[in-house]
Amino acid sequence: MRRLLTLAVTVGAVAVTASAVDLRSAIETPDAKQIIAKDLLGPAKTYTMPEGCITTDPDAIARGKFIFHNLNGSKVKGDLPKGLAKTQMKEGKTYLPGDEIPPKQFGNCVACHNIEDAQGGGDIGPDLSHYREYFVDSGARTPAWVFQKIADARVDNPETVMTINLTTGLFTEKEICEITSYIVSKK
Repeated sequence: MRRLLTLAVTVGAVAVTASAVDLRSAIETPDAKQIIAKDLLGPAKTYTMPEGCITTDPDAIARGKFIFHNLNGSKVKGDLPKGLAKTQMKEGKTYLPGDEIPPKQFGNCVACHNIEDAQGGGDIGPDLSHYREYFVDSGARTPAWVFQKIADARVDNPETVMTINLTTGLFTEKEICEITSYIVSKK
């Protein structure tokens, strides 16, 4: 009985193998090395804060605050301040009528940082409440230092978990100026 069962299993396996089709060419096999290389960040980059970056303009500070406290265009909370949109055209792309314009990525900085008026402020990054009086007015930090931290925090901390915002193009220089202006503003 055992010999008969072994023979039946062996014959069945041969029959399956003989009728199998090679599907390797039908399966997509992307080059993982190319994908990883494309996703890797370049080296840390030092930025110079632009002249006139820090402002007391209420509209600019409102945009900085909004970016700091929100996710992206499809999930924003509250009304958009003057000068911001829920969508953002990608530079260099031509849009035709009916094309979907991608949502604008906002900061969601409150996922990691607490600051005045934060709802659900995080405790992963430093608490930025009263930042101006504790750090800027005391001389411990400058607005240029804050600008650099937001632009590319890897300059002084290669192991940072903070998003790399200007180097990756997540934000523009103007947006980082507005976020910095909000952080260092009197609240």
